[in-house]
Amino acid sequence: MQYFFQQVINGIGDGAIYASLGLALVLIYRTTNIANFAQGEMATVSAYLAWQGISAGLSPGWAMLIAIVLSIVIGIVTYLLIVRPVQYKDELTIIIVTLGLFLAFNSFSGAIWGFLQMSVPSLFPQANLGIGTFRLSADLLGTIAVLIAISASMYGLFQRTRLGIALRASASNATSAKLVGIPFTAMMAAGWGLAAGLGAISGLLVAPKLTLDPNMMGSIIIYAFAAAVVGGLTSYRGAVVGGSVVGISQALSMAYLPWLGSDLQILLPLLLIVAVLVAKPEGLFGSTVVARV
Repeated sequence: MQYFFQQVINGIGDGAIYASLGLALVLIYRTTNIANFAQGEMATVSAYLAWQGISAGLSPGWAMLIAIVLSIVIGIVTYLLIVRPVQYKDELTIIIVTLGLFLAFNSFSGAIWGFLQMSVPSLFPQANLGIGTFRLSADLLGTIAVLIAISASMYGLFQRTRLGIALRASASNATSAKLVGIPFTAMMAAGWGLAAGLGAISGLLVAPKLTLDPNMMGSIIIYAFAAAVVGGLTSYRGAVVGGSVVGISQALSMAYLPWLGSDLQILLPLLLIVAVLVAKPEGLFGSTVVARV
């Protein structure tokens, strides 16, 4: 039983990372109604920017902070130059554009920094906290603390600030938002920028756990999409809960189903996505969209 609960704890730590990227996916979907398949590759670029800063002599904290700020700028520029011209096209066109961005950012990382595996230091100390028979690493506790801070900040942004209300209004009804004086394009750009910043945090949490290379976020983005879909693409709370569900499920499957192997573990989030879409298409906490015909 102790082994079981230890795996659950470890799964919560991994789920916090999936949830952080899942929150970025939910944010960009709620503010622009676009599912950004390039979110993971943008996070990889952010991790490389942090690595570049550390290599230049900056402290890890400053390097990561600068990487997050630069990522927000990259997100804004990406929207204005690439996404905005096709925003009102059909859904297939938008999907193809975001998949193109996926390939572009992946190729950009490889062209600039190469394909050799690199290491990024963690902001958290290499220490363990013992609670009874359970072991909690500082990295796990720090990751959960970061997720809690992100969740609280997003709640405050969208419920307590004029910017958050303007973002929600722009996503809900572009025409009405423009009529009441909300700068629609600026709000959409801000949504992409904020999502890129959240994605950067996720990438910086992942990089110390894995080796940094252009394909680092390849599997993480699938788990993040699973977290967002399971919880509901319109629900921030759902992304957090979905991340925990995916993380715990993955940890338990690795512990009790070792015959699956690392290559087949990716089937788990895909099965979760299919199961939720069949049983409850809007997700566990997602809202049902009602349209006037």
